[in-house]
Amino acid sequence: MRLRYLTLIAVAFFSAFPLYYSVVVASRHNSALAEVPPPLLPGGNFVANVSRVFDTVPFGLALLNSVIVAGSIAVAVMFFSTLAGFAFAKLRFRGRNAMLVVTVATMMVPAQLGIIPLYLLMVKLEWTGTDYALIVPALVNAFGVFFMTQYLTRALPDELLEAGRVDGCTTWGLFWHVVLPAARPAAAVLGMLTFMSAWNDYFWPLVVLNPDNPTVQVALSTLASGYVNDYVLGLAGTAVGVLPLVAVFVLFGRQIIGGIMQGAVKG
Repeated sequence: MRLRYLTLIAVAFFSAFPLYYSVVVASRHNSALAEVPPPLLPGGNFVANVSRVFDTVPFGLALLNSVIVAGSIAVAVMFFSTLAGFAFAKLRFRGRNAMLVVTVATMMVPAQLGIIPLYLLMVKLEWTGTDYALIVPALVNAFGVFFMTQYLTRALPDELLEAGRVDGCTTWGLFWHVVLPAARPAAAVLGMLTFMSAWNDYFWPLVVLNPDNPTVQVALSTLASGYVNDYVLGLAGTAVGVLPLVAVFVLFGRQIIGGIMQGAVKG
């Protein structure tokens, strides 16, 4: 048992140390990168360096854009993936298996192949430079549909749906009152993964957004694109950009883990 805890502590330390050291460097001058031995304690320049980040790029707007985009995508993916997963897992209709196979097969197509036609579509809709170009194409994805289909197939008993139908529930009523509560643990995990993926997305926002309306990742790339790399400035921006992810995990991590355990016990 002691070895198990020591192993977990070591894994947690090596996982968190890069983030901690980025905060250490972000709170000092660039000369700290050349110090031997390297500094292991934060300095006193973190606030000043963060202030330089906000003065160099529109980082406040970038944070707001990322929160809106990642939050909207996470909520939409949870809802639509659960809705589609319910249909594929529990409803019987012609072509169900073929449609599920086609949906899963799209996961094997590299996203980069669709960048050009998707960009032309955004131009046609006059959505370039707006958050709509990031949110609408990502409202649902194949992984989320497959994930929720597999979960609902095992976690949602057919007897529960039949009892709901006996009580007079329509299919939409079953989804709201039976499926959504049962799918909450998996939907929470899917929402967390989707939020992180949307927050860390770089390539598509770089293509479709304007430099004066960036997301966090695009703003960070701007900080690192100077003729001389200011590593302290980039790491200060990175430290601020990671804070919302840490906050989301701190606020909802226990609920997600508790929901997973509750679903496992019920399953």
